[in-house]
Amino acid sequence: MEQFKTYALMIGLTLLFIWFGGMLGGKNGMILAFLIAAGMNFYAYYYSDSQVLKHYHAIPVDEDSASGLYAIVERLTQRAGLPMPALYIIPDQQPNAFATGRNYDHAAVAVTEGLLNLLDEREVEAVIAHELSHIKHYDMLIGTIAATLAGAIAMLANFGMLFGGGDRENRPNPIVMIVLMILMPLAATIIQMTVSRSREFMADEGAARMTGHPEWLQSGLAKLDNYARGISMQDADPQTAHMFIINPFTGRDFSLQTLFRTHPTTQERIDRLEQLK
Repeated sequence: MEQFKTYALMIGLTLLFIWFGGMLGGKNGMILAFLIAAGMNFYAYYYSDSQVLKHYHAIPVDEDSASGLYAIVERLTQRAGLPMPALYIIPDQQPNAFATGRNYDHAAVAVTEGLLNLLDEREVEAVIAHELSHIKHYDMLIGTIAATLAGAIAMLANFGMLFGGGDRENRPNPIVMIVLMILMPLAATIIQMTVSRSREFMADEGAARMTGHPEWLQSGLAKLDNYARGISMQDADPQTAHMFIINPFTGRDFSLQTLFRTHPTTQERIDRLEQLK
């Protein structure tokens, strides 16, 4: 069922992108939008995981090189009925973690050195459970596709005038066209952020149920948020911020941060977990 939902969202966002291309450029714009969307979906599906791991200089580890971490992940995957994902450690002092991969058999979990240094074993287990919950519900692919197409819609809007406003006989009202070029990227971004925030709540709940101890994740989230405010992540990228358990830009002050943040506030997440006790 989760796989069906993932593909349905991918198709829905792709059709929205193609429709927008048609509004801006008629048949030519629709064809171009289709080709762009197909290429981006193909790339995101097959290569986004390796690209993001490479971007953050993630180092693969196994049972011999990270026995404690491996044991935690192995225990949780058996409990969740998931295959063992590939494990990585990111050489960064900001405490954080993310999961990536297109399906159960091509999944990876990455944690930073800062996270392993900061959290105790139970809190690490809760964070890993959160990431495995993302894997179980295909959240990594959903988030990547949503972010990719949101960026594509913004790009299409920026170059919309190059399409000439559609076929001459079907040329949209110039005012409508301008409004679409402004609102569509905004709407796509809000959809992306809403999807990301809702999936974080779901992964938190999944982690609490997987470990049986919501308080472990509550404690871990509080520590991660507190330390992330004082330590910036190297190579942090807004396009991948939604993947992390804590926004890597937590300590930076952005305008409109509340509207466009990729995560619920940590306090909101802690309060939701309190309800599960």
